[in-house]
This record gives sequence, structure tokens and C-alpha cells, in this order.
Amino acid sequence: MEGNIQIILEQIETIFAKVKDWREHLHAHPELSYQEYDTMDFVAEQLKKIGVPFEKGIANTGVVALIRGSRHSKDMPCVGLRADLDALPIEEANDVPYKSKKKGLMHACGHDVHTAILLGAAEVLFNLKEQLPNPVKLIFQPGEEKNPGGASLMIAAGCLVKPEVDKMYALHVFPDLPYGHVGFKEGLYMASCDEIYIDIIGKGGHGAVPHRAVDSILIGAEIVMSLQKVVTRNCDPTIPCVLSFGHFEGLGATNVIPGKVHIKGTFRTMNEVWREKALKIIEEQVKMIATANGARAEVEISRGYPFLENDPQLTQELRQKAISVLGIEKVHELPMRLTAEDFSFYAQEIPTCFFRLGVRNEAKGIIHGVHHPKFDIDSESLKTGVLMMVLATL
Repeated sequence: MEGNIQIILEQIETIFAKVKDWREHLHAHPELSYQEYDTMDFVAEQLKKIGVPFEKGIANTGVVALIRGSRHSKDMPCVGLRADLDALPIEEANDVPYKSKKKGLMHACGHDVHTAILLGAAEVLFNLKEQLPNPVKLIFQPGEEKNPGGASLMIAAGCLVKPEVDKMYALHVFPDLPYGHVGFKEGLYMASCDEIYIDIIGKGGHGAVPHRAVDSILIGAEIVMSLQKVVTRNCDPTIPCVLSFGHFEGLGATNVIPGKVHIKGTFRTMNEVWREKALKIIEEQVKMIATANGARAEVEISRGYPFLENDPQLTQELRQKAISVLGIEKVHELPMRLTAEDFSFYAQEIPTCFFRLGVRNEAKGIIHGVHHPKFDIDSESLKTGVLMMVLATL
């Protein structure tokens, strides 16, 4: 690896302006999950210019490309590198030349960064293809932000086979770390994520005569409070788990009891057996409480992503590469977290490493977290991202 590092660093410097332009173009033209048609075409156009063979339209708006040297056999297993393409329904509040041109849409989670980095890695790796120990498959996937998760659709479409991907890497922007820094977590890292939708159908009425109504507000409140026991009194306390409700809507008035309440929440954990059991308990308990109070409950559970577990060996290997190039002071150990990522679908199939890329620069006011209308990155982080994705393949 040592002999290639200087060449790689020089190539990254050479293409940096191009990678920065790619990121800013993508940032200015965001598209929602499963609607990434222009983004797909842009990625395909850049791959064509580089010379990397690809297929587009995978899972409708995905792109899969393959970098193979002359000494690589057709059936030789590949290293997989993944980027996600979709943006979020957020109105951007940044005043920058590359501000989103689409009202109400923004790359607030950094997927424009991920895509530009993978394109940059594609160019470096294509130039080094004769030195690569294995072929490299580049997976540009749709729909990371929305169930059922574009990763699951890409897998179903065959992105991990023909040729087989036997290990896979992805990075994600991380505003908690300064640009030039990276973070790793071996083993369990992120949670499964399921969405819970509850309708309580009672009987509306006048607030002064509640005995003539079936109070959906009161029943809904009882359900929200009672469901916390699912976690505190049914879950093994050694299993990370959280149940939260962020939407409670009952459109009555000061003296009007509404006939219906709509509740939305999220359930997250890191154990698939408990996940199945808990979702069943939640549905049963909601319906039981509603029925006991003379109401009816409708429960919809939107199955999301499984938990994400990083392969210890792959993670440690890439961490050591990062230390050797960036220095140990720029490589961090990350804590477990109960956010979710659909890269977990790949991790259920093959060994994977999902790591974090620092993008923060307090001196420039780049301090906001992902999903914030002022999220942005220090562009120098693009260099580190390209470097890390290239290092993963060597």
C-alpha cells in the first residue's frame, strides 16, 4: 500500500476541483427518494467520461459500475463501495452559490457528498485498476431515506452478485468531527428502525358532556404512556432499545372532543428476536386499550431497516490504514447509536464497514447537524472521503 499512497494523494489533488464541482452540482439539484432520475443520469454521465462501465436503472434509479483490471477474472469476487443518491424534503437556509434550486428540497444528509466522493474514488481506482488486488463494484443506490430502503431494492435487483461482492464499505458525513477526521465502530453500531402509525377511532362530542363521547384524546394518551412499559418492563435491559412518539393529532377544540386521534412513532433496537416480539406486543396492547375504553384502534407498522453491525476485521483493517495515512489523532472511536441506516441490509448479507467522515469547520460556521436546513460541509473533507474509499479497496 505504501508505494501507492503518494500517487493516490497526488491524483486526489488533481481531481479535487472536479469532485467539488460534482458535489455542488448535486447539492443544487436534489431529488427525493426513488425519484433520483436526473441524479442517476448525472452519475452515469461522469462514469462514462471516466471510462468506467456501468448499468443504470437498477432498482429504477440506481447505478452499478465495475472497475476490473486485465488480470482480474470474470468471476473474481469484488470489493463493494456504496453511495446514496436521495435528498430530503427540507427548505435550505444556506446562502451559498450551490444552494438548492428546488423549493422545499435539500441534500441535508450529505448524500450529495457521498455520491461525489464515490465518483472521485471511481476515477482514482480506474487509473489504478491494474494494481487493484480485486475488482471494485461501485453501487449508487436510491432511497436511503425512505422505507423500504433502496439498499433492499438494490440487493433484490442483484447488485451483490455477477460478480459477487464479498465485502463492502460506505461512509457517511459526520458534523460532530472536524474535516480531515474519520470515525469507526466495530460490531453493533446502529439500530433497526420501524415506523408505527396508530389511529384511535372513538366518538366525538361536547367537552361538557364527556360521558356521551368516547374520548380518543384520553385513550391515545393512555396508549402512549402505557407503551413505554414495552421497553422498560419487557425488554432485556442489556439490549439497546427505544420507543418514541413524535406526532399526536386530535383535531378538536377547547370544548370539542374529537372522534379520532392519529399517533406516529418509531421503534428501534439492536436485536431481531426482540424486535419481532416487541412489534407484536405494541399492536396487541394498542388494540386492547382502545377496546377496553369503547374505541377502535387501527395499527400500521412500516417495517424499516435491520440493525447495522460492522465486521470487526474489516473495520479494524480500515481503521489501521486511516491511522497510517491520517495520523492517530484524526481517527476516532465512535459510540453505539440508535439512529438507522439502510446500509444495514448489505451488512445482513456480507461483511461490511460503515464509517464516518468529519465535515465540520467551526471557523467557517459549518457546525450544523444532518437534517438541518443549514447543514453544509467543508469541501476539504471530500479529499479525505475519496482517500478512505480508495484505501478500502487496497
